[in-house]
Formats: sequence, C-alpha cells, structure tokens
Amino acid sequence: MSDGKVKFADLGRFFNPRRVAFIGATEDVAKFGGRCVRLLIDFGYQGEIYPVNPKRAEIFGLKCYPSLAEVPQPPDHVGIVLPGKAVPGALEDCVKKGVPFATVFSAGFSETATDEGRQLQARAVGIARQGGLRFMGPNCNGMINFVDAFALTSTSAIHGKRRPAGDIAVVSQSGGAGQINVMWRAQQAGLGISYQVSCGNDADLSLIDYMAFMIESERTKVVCAIAERVPESAKLRALARRAAELDKPIVMIKLGRTEAGSRAAASHTGAVTGADEVSDAALRQLGIVRVEDCNELYETAMLLRRGKRPSSRTAAALSVSGGNLVMVADLGAARGVEFPSYSDGTEKTLAAYLPGFVGAVNPTDMTSAAIGRTDTFAAVAKILAEDAGVSTVVPVLTSAAAAEIRSIADASAVSDKPFAILWTGKCIDDPALTPAVLVAEGHAVYRDAAPCMNAVAAAIRYSEFRARLARPAPQRPAGIDADKARKLLKPGTMTEADSKALLACYGLPVTKEFLARTADEAVKKQGLVALKISSPDIPHKTEANAIRLNLSGAEAIRRGFDEVIAAAKAYKPGARIEGLLVQEMVQGGEEVLLGVAKDPGFGPVLTVGLGGIYVEVFKDVSLRLPPVSIEEAKEMIGELKSVSILRGARGKQALDIEALADCIARLSWLAVDLQDRIAELDINPLRVLPKGARVVDALIVAT
Repeated sequence: MSDGKVKFADLGRFFNPRRVAFIGATEDVAKFGGRCVRLLIDFGYQGEIYPVNPKRAEIFGLKCYPSLAEVPQPPDHVGIVLPGKAVPGALEDCVKKGVPFATVFSAGFSETATDEGRQLQARAVGIARQGGLRFMGPNCNGMINFVDAFALTSTSAIHGKRRPAGDIAVVSQSGGAGQINVMWRAQQAGLGISYQVSCGNDADLSLIDYMAFMIESERTKVVCAIAERVPESAKLRALARRAAELDKPIVMIKLGRTEAGSRAAASHTGAVTGADEVSDAALRQLGIVRVEDCNELYETAMLLRRGKRPSSRTAAALSVSGGNLVMVADLGAARGVEFPSYSDGTEKTLAAYLPGFVGAVNPTDMTSAAIGRTDTFAAVAKILAEDAGVSTVVPVLTSAAAAEIRSIADASAVSDKPFAILWTGKCIDDPALTPAVLVAEGHAVYRDAAPCMNAVAAAIRYSEFRARLARPAPQRPAGIDADKARKLLKPGTMTEADSKALLACYGLPVTKEFLARTADEAVKKQGLVALKISSPDIPHKTEANAIRLNLSGAEAIRRGFDEVIAAAKAYKPGARIEGLLVQEMVQGGEEVLLGVAKDPGFGPVLTVGLGGIYVEVFKDVSLRLPPVSIEEAKEMIGELKSVSILRGARGKQALDIEALADCIARLSWLAVDLQDRIAELDINPLRVLPKGARVVDALIVAT
C-alpha cells in the first residue's frame, strides 16, 4: 500500500508466514518462550516450525536447532526471546539467513528510559535497516492471525479451542490492554477478530504499518487501536485516507499527554493549545473515531462493522419500558443525537396499525399498545425505520420472548438503516438466546443505554466525516508568494515588522506602519497611532509595558516614544532595540487569535479563538490540521462558543466572517509551506471589522 510519497511495508509474510523460527524456544511453559511455542502449535499453525535453542534437541516433538544458521530453510518470520543485550546478535543472524520479518519480545530497550536502553534499541534498528529486515517490538507481546491460524504470542487469551475469525482487527502498543481488554472481551461479547497485534516499542515497524495491513485485508471491516503515541503524521494521514476510500472505520483510544508546540517560548498559541485537544481535533479531521475506554472500542466497532451509515443525527427509539426510553433520550441528547417528531405519514401509519394509540412521539413508549401482540414491536420498528426523518433506530428490549427478540433482529437485518439494539434483560423462553448470539450473527446489541448511545453518536460522527469527503480539497488562495516568504524567514524570534512582512506574502491584511528610530521620525505619521517597541529580545511588548496606544499629535508621540524606550530598557537591559513601530490604530470590531503550534505527533496545528479572556480563561479555541478550505475555516469559526459575538450578539454589528475565514485559509497554507522552518506563529490580535480584517500584531519563531 502506498499514498504518494508514503509507502507501507508489505506485511503478508509477517502475518501469514510459511516457515517460522523461534530463538529462545523451550518446553517450559512457565517461561515466555515455552508459552509462545506451545500456543503456536495449539493454535493450529500449518507451516514449518523451527525451534532454536543450543541446549535442546527437541521441543514439543519438533526438532530443535542449535542456531538460526542451521535451520533448513530461511524462515519468513522469526520470534526472539533472549536477554536484551543478545538481541542485536540475533538480528544479525536473521539478516545473514535472509529473514524478512522478526518479532522481538525481549525487554530492556528504550522503555527503560535509560541511555543504555535507548542505545541498544538504536543498534537493533540500525542492524535491521542495513540488512533489509523489518521487526516488531522490542518489548512486545506479539500478534495473532485468526484468519490463517497463526499466533506468535504468549497471551492466555487464546488458550483452548481457537475462535473463528471475525471482521474486527485490534492493534495496540500494550499487550494486556489489546489482547485482554479489547480482543478477549470483544470475543466474549460475540464479536470475531481477524487480526490482533501488540507491538510494544514500535522501534521499526509501527502501529500504523500493522493498521495498513489490516485495512487492506478483505477480512477486516473495522480496526480498533489503542495508541500510547501516534508517530509519523504523514503515514497516519495516508492511512486515514486509504481507510476512508475503503469505508473501513478506524476507532482509536489515544492515551497519554504530549506537549503541543513549545510552551516555554514566545507563542501564546502553544499555551492555549493542549495536546489532548490537538489529538481530538486531528483524529476527528482524519475520520478516526476517538473513544475513551476499551469497551467503547469494540462496542463502537459492533455498529460500524455493519456498514450502514446514519445520514443525519436523527434517531428513533421505541420500547415497552418508559424509563429506559428516558435514559436513551437523555444520554443521546447529551451526545448530539436528535429525536425528531415523526412525519405525518408515519403518525397515520402508526394510528392505523395501533387503533387508539396516541403516543406517537419520539422516543415511542408502546407500553399499552404492545400488550398481547407478539408482532407489534418489530412492525413498529420497521415503520419508524421507513420515516425519512429517522436515520438510526434504537429498539429497547427488556425481558422478552425469543419470537419478539428474533423479530427485532430480522428487522435490523433487512433495514438499510443502522439498528442499535438495546437489550437490558434476558430471553424468557430460550436461555440459549443471548446478546452474544445476536452479535455473532452480525447485529449490534448493547446491554446498557450509555454504551448504546456512545456507539450511535460515534457512528454519526463517522458519517459526518464521510460526508465531508465529498467536498473539494482545499485550494491554494491567489496572491501567495511562498518563495519570498521563505527568504524573509530569520532564525529565532522575529520582530513584529518582520513577522508581518512574511504574513503579507500570503495575502494577510497587515496594518500600515513604519519603523522609527528617533522621535523625529515617529511624529511624521499623522492621525491616531500606536507605538510599539521593535526588538527580537522582547516578544511580548505588553508585558514590558513597551507599547502606547491612541496617540496623536507631535507632543504626545514624542513623549510616548521616550516612555516606550525607557520601559523596554528597564524590562530587559541589553535588549537589542531596532526602534519603534509606528502603526495605524485599528478601532472597532473584535480581536481574534490565529496561531500555528507544532505538535510532535501531528505536525503543524492551526488554532483559532476569540481574543482576550475567551482564549486565556475559557480556552475557547478551534483546531485543525492545515491546510483548510474557506468552508472548513467557517466551520472552525462556528465551533467557537463565543461565535455569537462575531455574528452580532445583542444588537451589535455583525463582523466580516468571510474576511476572517480567508485569513484562516491563507494562514493554513503558510503553515503547510513553511512547516519545516516555523516553530511557532501568533497573530494576536487579528482585528475583525464589519468589513475586512487587520493583522494588528504578529510573532513568528523560526528555526
């Protein structure tokens, strides 16, 4: 699989090798190597197995070889369980033997957070890269291929009879979380797994490489991922695009916290852009469905794997239990799910089907109408599914007879709309009929209202992402001179004047201003002006009290000039002072922050927020990965809780949203074009006016 410059390794023989060797094999199942070999055999692997251990002649009835060099044919995949310091030598043996893939279970590498561990890992990677070998790990718990009956792992989750392959793949850097919390529990719920990977340190092959294989597999419909770190932003984007092309959702838990941007330097954007917010915005933009807990991974996949996508946020719920309906409605509304009124046609059909029934509201409580009629529940569910204003159906079962439960499952199967079945009780006349049975048959069945509505909301978010895919890709605005902008970059903290000159290359509307080195030069400007210190050593002029506003007339400007110079020298003696920026005063409108911060995982991140207290206290910001279109820029503006201020709240004049969106789009292209040189960027503020906008202050930190 490839996407332009991004290429993914062909992992066919990694997941389905013809021959496997295991260095460090033993018959002692109390040891890691013993459990791995025993499970490999018991799982039903049909290829050649070559145990390698110089102290054994035979292991589990298989001939054991003293070294990898002595196995009869080059293995496709080699498992390694040795002390960490012995791993580089084992990898060298793999290279000499012509082995394409290895899994390094051994610990003692970068996860130790020691120089020795990091150096050992770097050495292992160097050997592999130089020899054309790709490997999983180190410090991992291996992989399971239910499709082809190949398991190279020690997990107790696959002891006993091998479960049939399903259509959900699971990948995580952790072993226990991926293999027990997700894979095993998903299987207990009735779901089937196609592939599972617990990849550890990701020193060579990464989480994204395994996901790429899973996405391409015809046996996988949804990939569930637990990511402690999301490396390789370009590869993640390429993976997400390919998953979208194939309509194979990725559901992800993103764990941990990472620094977004450089908090210690000059950028205000870095301080208000939290790492978790970056992850949330980036994953949403890429169409990766983010969830919070392990059960949400497979419960969301349960609904998404059916391939029936909601066309809107609307849902209809029905039950004989009014209390359950209230829970569904409350929890759904809190997650953005809407329960609209039914169409006139639906109400008439319900009235004809249920004479005297007056409860045709959504959610629909059928308590009295359903008594004594075994066909009512499914019939009403089908009627609601045919309503054009309903996109998802949520039938709520408590304890019911098998015939009623089966009728709802049948309705779910034939409808082209997703059914999320909430079944809180049991089957009263067939104990063998359980939620897991229905799930195994392909239905989405939930035991509680919260996970049910979480899954519905996630399916809606994914469908909204797919709707956005139909839009044209962002187009580069006219009037951009990227070459000139690159030439204007100066390493370190750039002055406001230099920063604005660069922004002007991208068509951003900067204020009229000039640099005055003396008070005599400053008074040449007529009208209302602002005076600001211009120094690469004083990025925050307000903190230094080195700014004066609303000055007019020679006397006021001269006095202001002297005050600003004195304040700057007092704030930072020895600072390089280029002079004062004499700037037109821009009055009216509202202040907006536009910024670019650099996230270590996702790269440049675009930030938009209303200025002042809204950013500093409420952190009311919207984030995107650049570039963005004008339409996407307007969506960012619309996401702000304070957007009503820009639209003209309480009788105020509406401001120029179009001009603001244009500035956002232009800045997004700057972030893309100069991402290798820009560490941080602030436009703070951009003053949005009733007509147009002006960059009042700006700061760029370049590398």
